[in-house]
Amino acid sequence: MRGPYDRNEPSVRGGTTTDAELIESSLREPERFAVLYDRHHQMVHRYIARRLGRDLADDLMADTFLVAFRRRERYDLTRSDARPWLYGIATTLVGQHHREESRFWRFIARTGVDHVVEFPGDQVADRVSAQGLRRELAAALAKLPRGQRDVLLLTAAGGLTTEEIASALGIAKGTVHSRLSRARKRTGDVLGGADPREINEEFVHERA
Repeated sequence: MRGPYDRNEPSVRGGTTTDAELIESSLREPERFAVLYDRHHQMVHRYIARRLGRDLADDLMADTFLVAFRRRERYDLTRSDARPWLYGIATTLVGQHHREESRFWRFIARTGVDHVVEFPGDQVADRVSAQGLRRELAAALAKLPRGQRDVLLLTAAGGLTTEEIASALGIAKGTVHSRLSRARKRTGDVLGGADPREINEEFVHERA
């Protein structure tokens, strides 16, 4: 699926142009949005794949950038980093597939097979398998309320701060803290007291 951002535009990752500057310039030159896509599409794809599997990730990644392109006039240009904005859009789209996500986590809990992280020589997947925690953690994630799962995976898979998650989801920082605390407690209980922050970060990160 191709959109107006999907062009052969060189990336300026190593330069000084911020995401906000790219979005602002894209209002005059729409093709500039392609640079934002080049910078962040892999990140968005990994996040969606981590929650729904690879089958849906391609389409929803494209949809994320289509929505972002259409809404770029409303972007807060005081925020130089567009990652929270893009993650917020992606999270909303993932939420429209909550049944598929629950099935995705239940499948991993039942089989122990996770096609998202299982690559040859993937040390992270090997460690989780050796710990015998993959099924238990997947089962715990499947049972989390959507709001708690969102903040937990935006922290672990997205690497966002509390403030960035609040911005991404349009909620208060206190709400993020509350949901994250509950999510970590519930996953920690399932895992027999093991630290869910460390395990979640190992489990959800895909190795490129």
